[in-house]
Amino acid sequence: MTENVFDVAPADLVSGDRVAGRLYTDPQIFEQEMTRIFERTWVWVAHESEVPKPGSFKSTYVGRQPVIVTRDRKGNIHTLLNRCRHRGASLCEKPKGQANGFTCPYHAWSYGLDGKLRGIPYPDGYEGVVGKTELSLKKLRTESYGGMVFATFDDGIEPLDEFLGDARLWIDRFMKQGGGYPIKVLGKHQFRFKGNWKIQLENTTDGYHFPIVHRSWMASVDAETADMMSFMTDPEAITHDLGQGHSVMQMVPEHSDLDADDGSEPLQARFGHLVEELSKTLDAAQVRKLIRAMHGTGFNLNLFPNVSMSAAFFRVLRPVAVDETVIEHIAIGPDGPPEVDIVNRERLRIHEHFQGPFGFGTPDDAEGWDRVQRGAQGAPEMPIMVNRGLSREKPSPEGWPTSHVTDETGMRAAYDQWKQMMSDD
Repeated sequence: MTENVFDVAPADLVSGDRVAGRLYTDPQIFEQEMTRIFERTWVWVAHESEVPKPGSFKSTYVGRQPVIVTRDRKGNIHTLLNRCRHRGASLCEKPKGQANGFTCPYHAWSYGLDGKLRGIPYPDGYEGVVGKTELSLKKLRTESYGGMVFATFDDGIEPLDEFLGDARLWIDRFMKQGGGYPIKVLGKHQFRFKGNWKIQLENTTDGYHFPIVHRSWMASVDAETADMMSFMTDPEAITHDLGQGHSVMQMVPEHSDLDADDGSEPLQARFGHLVEELSKTLDAAQVRKLIRAMHGTGFNLNLFPNVSMSAAFFRVLRPVAVDETVIEHIAIGPDGPPEVDIVNRERLRIHEHFQGPFGFGTPDDAEGWDRVQRGAQGAPEMPIMVNRGLSREKPSPEGWPTSHVTDETGMRAAYDQWKQMMSDD
């Protein structure tokens, strides 16, 4: 007889160097994760540039719960449950747009951008039954940091700044790739893979797989780019556990802080045409900032549980089922004057070359994730190992547990947080 997962304490499913294979395959564990993790912590829902002005909205999810992110007429950002208070119909099926509010297509109850109920057709049947103030849309607590918008169902959770902790330093660094301009979303694409959400969570700070899975990409790029990404034997390339499940993998340490530039590093020859064009209207310092940031920041930042800021794009995961996950890749670039449009066009081509649906990186990653899920179905009692580099993990000067870029420090960080949240009743 198969043991019921609820008879096993979640803490017993995760140890320091391994996790139970059932974490990928057990539907009951997945159901607990949706309530204990995705409805009890800060979940990334948008970048502020996706809701740039009053009336802007974006439809998305917090775990499996559909939500709408809006900017009201005062400029405040809200996250609203995408569910009419009358009979439960979804209010908005568009992925993004501009609106004055939301009207239910079933019985035309209408709501403002802040979620307040504005109107009920034929209201005479409701006299003395309901009041408008009682039936606003359910609103999630929403806070932003560095342009990154997070929401939570838990009104009593710690402030977002505390949840992000030391990851804030790395968010600040990531946003410097605008080359002196703010960051904006350029475009996105979405796909599904037949695997558990945690498989993708692990991947973002898994440097060990890079030269194996992505050797075709390495062969497709210029020698300078390939050399920059040959970090396997670089002792300076490291991964930090930042606490709260967050981690950062520094693949190209010299690009971790794009402001740390003494001017001695030559710009990549492949971007010579950009330098020539930009130099017609921008000064040399501005041009240098923009060109040095073409490949992003040289690190992958994992923010538990659902978003990573990976080199030059956002990767967002959405759990659908125990063996199905939606991934969204979001290209970003500088939000500057028209003359930097040429930079964003080039950044989109770089993004497509690796992250795009016909690129060299995403299909190879997705094949690996699919295979992990298929393999995990066999002998689910066998553990998943996350022990690489455990013996050489040491605290950094900041106190962060740190090991080599190929080690599994980031995975252990995520599973420590998973264990804590799944053990909290």
